[in-house]
Amino acid sequence: MPTEFLRGNVVTLPYAPGPLHQGPVSQRSFLSQGHYGPPAYTSSSMDNLNLLSSTSNQEWAFPTAQGSGTGLQPSKPLAAEKSKNPNSGPNIRRMRRIIAEDAEWSLAIVPLLTELCIQHIVKNFQNNPLLKQLLPEHQQKVLEHLSPDLPLTVTANLIDHENYWRRCCTRRWPVCHVAKHGGSWKRMFFERHLENLLKHFIPGTTDPAMILDLLPLCRNYVRRIQVDQFLPPVRLPPPPPPPAPAGSGPPPVRLPPPPRTGEQSDSGSEGDMEEPAMDHYQLGDLVAGLNYLEELDLVYGVKDCGMNFEWNLFLFTYRDCHSLAATIKACHTLKIFRLTRSQLDDDKARILIRSLLDHPVLEELDLSHNLIGDRGARGAAKLLSHSRLRVLNLANNQVRAPGAQSLAHALAHNTHLVSLNLRLNCIEDEGGQALAHALQTNKCLTTLHLGGNELSEPTATLLAQVLAINTTLTSINLSCNHIGLDGGKQLLEGMSDNKTLLEFDLRLSDVAQESEYLIGQALHANREAARQRALNTGHLMLPITANDPEYSV
Repeated sequence: MPTEFLRGNVVTLPYAPGPLHQGPVSQRSFLSQGHYGPPAYTSSSMDNLNLLSSTSNQEWAFPTAQGSGTGLQPSKPLAAEKSKNPNSGPNIRRMRRIIAEDAEWSLAIVPLLTELCIQHIVKNFQNNPLLKQLLPEHQQKVLEHLSPDLPLTVTANLIDHENYWRRCCTRRWPVCHVAKHGGSWKRMFFERHLENLLKHFIPGTTDPAMILDLLPLCRNYVRRIQVDQFLPPVRLPPPPPPPAPAGSGPPPVRLPPPPRTGEQSDSGSEGDMEEPAMDHYQLGDLVAGLNYLEELDLVYGVKDCGMNFEWNLFLFTYRDCHSLAATIKACHTLKIFRLTRSQLDDDKARILIRSLLDHPVLEELDLSHNLIGDRGARGAAKLLSHSRLRVLNLANNQVRAPGAQSLAHALAHNTHLVSLNLRLNCIEDEGGQALAHALQTNKCLTTLHLGGNELSEPTATLLAQVLAINTTLTSINLSCNHIGLDGGKQLLEGMSDNKTLLEFDLRLSDVAQESEYLIGQALHANREAARQRALNTGHLMLPITANDPEYSV
C-alpha cells in the first residue's frame, strides 16, 4: 500500500490509476479494497467533489478514464500535460486528498513516550511516588495532574510545590487567607488540618493516635495553632436500675444527692471541686513534637451547642490548667500565647503566668475576656519584670485599682513592653493615676488602651502632664470614660506641647466638642510631621547607599 501523509484530519495519498466502480463509494471502503485510482461518482457525490475541487484545481484534479461518461474531466494543467506527451499515461506521482466521512476518525500520531510515562507515574503515584528523580519540567507536569486527595503520608514530605498545596486548600476550604499563614499554602494546609482535628477531638472517644500520627508529617510546617473550641468528654446516661423481683412491693424512693460544695452555679463561676470527666484534650505531646511552633491561640468552650447548653461545656479545669502550663513552659519557641473566653480566674491565671516567668522568647500574652482580678494582675506585673514581653492584653476582665497599681509599678521600670490593653476593666482614677505616674518615667510604651474604666478628671489631669513630657506614646484610648469638660481642656493643653502622639480616642468621654476638634487638629499636625520625617529619612539614606563602596558597581 502506498505511503500515507497526514495533514490534520486529511489524508494525502499518491494517485494511481485503477478500475472504475459504478455507484457511490466511500473513501475508507474504497481504500480497504486495495484500489488507488479514483472511484466512479454519481450525481449525489459529484456535488461534494466539486466543492473540494473548487478549492484547488491543481491538487484535486482526477484524470478521466477513456470510455466512461461519468468520470471527471481533467483540469487544464493536466490536459496540457497530456497534449505535450499524448503517449504517456496518467502521472502516478500526482497527489490527491481524501477527507474521512467519520468526523472522529483520524490517523493521529502515537503519543510521545514521555507523555505516556507521566500518565503512568500519575496513575500509580500513591503506590510508587516518583518525583525527585524526574527533570524539573516533568515534575511540573506530574504535579499538575496529581489528585489533591492523595494520602498525606505520600505527599507531606515529598511535595513542596505551592501550586499543589494551593489546590488542596481551595478544594477543602472555600475561604483561604494565606497571608495569615506566612504566605505558604503548605503551611496553611497543615495548620488548618491540625486545628480541625483538635476542634473535633472528643476525649475518651476519639483515638489520640489520629493526631499524634500526624506529627512526623507536619512538625516542620506548623507554626501556629488556633483552636476556638475544645469538646468535653461524652457523658453517658446512667444505666437503668435492675427490675425489682416479683412480689417485693414498690421500688424505694431515691432522694436527689446533696449539692456538692463548689458546684458550678448559674453565674458560671468556677468552684474548687471539679469533675475529672470534664477534662479536655491535653496538648503536651502535640506541642512537644512541633519544632517551630510560635503561636498558640486557644479558647476552651463549645461552639453551636444550641439547646444542649451547659456551663460545664465552658469549663477550664485545674487539670487542663496545669497541663497547659507545663506545655507552654516546655515550648521554648513560643512567641505568642492567647487564652481568651475560657473563664480563667485568678488562681488559674497565676498558674499559667508562673510557668511563663523567664521565658526566653515570649513576646505577647493575651488573657482577655476572662475572669482575672487583682491577684491575676499582680502575677502579670511580676511577669513584666521577668520576661521580654512586648504586648500584654488584659481587656474585659475584673482588674481594679490594686491590680492597676501593681502593673504601674512594674511599668515604671520596664524596658520592653510597647502595648498595654486594660480596656473594659474597672481601675478607676486610683489605678489610672498610678499608670499616669509610671508613664512619666517609662520610655518604651507606645500604645495604651484604658477605655471603659470609670476614669474621670483627676486621671485626665495627670495624663495631660504626661503628654507634655512623654516622647514615646503614639496611641492613647480613653473612650467610654467620664473625662468631662475640664478634663478635656487639660488634655488639650497637654497636646499643645506633644509632637509624637498620633492617635487619641476620646469618644463618649464627655469632652467638649471644641476641645475634641482642637485635639484632632494637633494630631493631624503630628501625623503630617511624622510623614515628612519618614520621607526625609528615606531621601537621606539614598545618597549614603549609592556612595557606599560596598554597593558601588
